[in-house]
Amino acid sequence: MTTDRCIAFLGLGVMGTPMARNIARAGLHVEAYDVLDKARDQARASGLTVADDVRELLGRADVVVTMLPNTPHVEAVVHGADGTLANCRPGTVHIDMSSISPVTTRELGEASLSAGIGYVDAPVSGGVKGAREGALSIMAGGSDEHLDQVADVLDAMAARVTRMGPIGTGQATKVCNQVGVAINIQAVCEAFTLGRALGVDLDKLREALLGGATSSWVLENLGPQMIAGDDSAGFRIALQVKDLRLGLEAAQANNVPLPAASGVLDMYVEAMAHGEESNGNQALSRVYERLANLQIAETAG
Repeated sequence: MTTDRCIAFLGLGVMGTPMARNIARAGLHVEAYDVLDKARDQARASGLTVADDVRELLGRADVVVTMLPNTPHVEAVVHGADGTLANCRPGTVHIDMSSISPVTTRELGEASLSAGIGYVDAPVSGGVKGAREGALSIMAGGSDEHLDQVADVLDAMAARVTRMGPIGTGQATKVCNQVGVAINIQAVCEAFTLGRALGVDLDKLREALLGGATSSWVLENLGPQMIAGDDSAGFRIALQVKDLRLGLEAAQANNVPLPAASGVLDMYVEAMAHGEESNGNQALSRVYERLANLQIAETAG
């Protein structure tokens, strides 16, 4: 590895921009790109070096990092005319940090390897806070050879990098993570809704629960937002729905029953139906407020 490598970072959203900045802060040469003019302008204002010609950038990149919303976006970056297969040199390593289909990931990895391009799937957990602080948890799939080549890039963004196995196992781990997180969010929402109905002070309830077996990252970090009614998006409900659907698709393909995940997906879909797709996923608490109000109204009637 050399410090003069060109690292192309594609995808400058609320996660991608701070992740790219942390790579630059580690002393690595980063050039960023996004299809949206506004995102490029904001990234420039944050101090990043931003390219306007993605083909030219990919043509001289040694490492490509993608942080994109969904599976079709990553497919376009790999297979499109402006993508890696058409523009990258053999020997380039592509790190996809998006949360996408494990099955599609394996296909993209095979196509990349056939073209002489290394491929690592490295989705993350930790949200915007972790992205800003360089404290993400990265679950990585790919060969040790390619992971060794990009270890410094991953370390610049992470508190922990876990090598899960071959290409696709990173994404498989991420869907497991999202199932667990979503159900944990649901559990905290239900505990808070019950506490509110029983007249318990929710700040004190949270403090008490943090001292026992219910303690969790969700209770610690999202609990205060639920209590305050703060719906600001660290991780949007629309993305949570996408990730849960990926998990359930994988489960159905392998005959794995996930009744709790199916139930929490329905709750998030209810939130989407009320126009809350851009709210943070802790806004699932709004669904429970509506349900509780409905039950109270029915009881009063």
